[in-house]
Amino acid sequence: MEHVTKQKKAISIETFVFLIVSGVVFGYLATEMGVDKMFNTIMNTAHYLLLDVVFFIMAVAVLAGAFAALLSEFGVVALINKIISPVMKPLYGLPGAASLGMLTTYLSDNPAIIALAHDKGFKKYFHDYQLPTLCNLGTAFGMGLILTTFMIGLGDGVEYMIPVLIGNIGAIIGSIVSVRIMMVYSKKYYNVGKVEMEIIPANDNLNKLREVRVGNVFERVLDATLEGGKSGVELGLAIIPGVVIICTLVMIFTFGPAETIDGVAIYTGAKKEGVALFPKIGELFSPILKPLFGFESAEAIAFPITALGSVGAAMGLVKDFITRGLVGPSDIAVFTAMGMCWSGYLSTHVGMMDALGVRKLSSKAIFSHTIGGIMAGISAHYLYLLSTMIL
Repeated sequence: MEHVTKQKKAISIETFVFLIVSGVVFGYLATEMGVDKMFNTIMNTAHYLLLDVVFFIMAVAVLAGAFAALLSEFGVVALINKIISPVMKPLYGLPGAASLGMLTTYLSDNPAIIALAHDKGFKKYFHDYQLPTLCNLGTAFGMGLILTTFMIGLGDGVEYMIPVLIGNIGAIIGSIVSVRIMMVYSKKYYNVGKVEMEIIPANDNLNKLREVRVGNVFERVLDATLEGGKSGVELGLAIIPGVVIICTLVMIFTFGPAETIDGVAIYTGAKKEGVALFPKIGELFSPILKPLFGFESAEAIAFPITALGSVGAAMGLVKDFITRGLVGPSDIAVFTAMGMCWSGYLSTHVGMMDALGVRKLSSKAIFSHTIGGIMAGISAHYLYLLSTMIL
């Protein structure tokens, strides 16, 4: 998605604000770690994330992309869409066609719903006030299949199967909250009072026909898996900046020094060292976070913070959390719910709303989705607690 730019003065107040903020952040890190150790840790952590995390996520994305292409090629997506469509109106206040947007983003990423929203055959199912909510609906399911596959793959066998399933349910709950709140604002924007019932065209091919590849079954399977896998590679490449840059900074602020001797932090410049600032913040907010999300450790707060900007980067944290024993199955459920529902919305929402032609509603969409993601995490936590009582 192209970024919209505008002209500003070459040197403005934000130039000096940026210099001050950057100086404070890196000055703090250099003071705690030492300048040489800080740069060594940054480079070593970035290298580790690129080789051990990005390529693992890319491998998952390739397999998930191939699987998603097969589901679409042989009509499974169409079948699921037909099953989901009837519940869209009572749950989301949207026409059944909106379920196609959910599935499209679940199998790929947030902006995929924008292509649908510009399709005339798709748009005619919606009133004007409903179209802006597609941004929140699509974002709530962005990278869903990849995140789900990734989380399940972190466990031993079926260890995280139930938590991840619960996380998916939590994301659905969060998406309903987000869309419903957003719809209140979009109705005001379009000055909608009593809205007439939708009239769905009787003779329309949107849900009756699907495109398939030319060739016999074997050729279609081969083409679908290869093309789907290729989209996984492209997605894996696209998340490199987010994972390497954001995750490096988050790790430095999340993890502590290599060792502590007599209360003095010893830094070696190794990967995944840091100043452990986020855990201190997490401890301050633990009276609120613990009952809401049930996080087992203060470090867990780093995941939702990172998911605000990039769910790919947030995924890069989970492996190390599990290795260090910082998170458990309940946290995996919450991570899945919040990671999927938020899907890095702060980095995509403005562009998506602009593409929908309603940039003025961007702040409302962001606010709605913030509440939706929080509700997704809370729902996942308490659903997991309920499941432990039943199972």
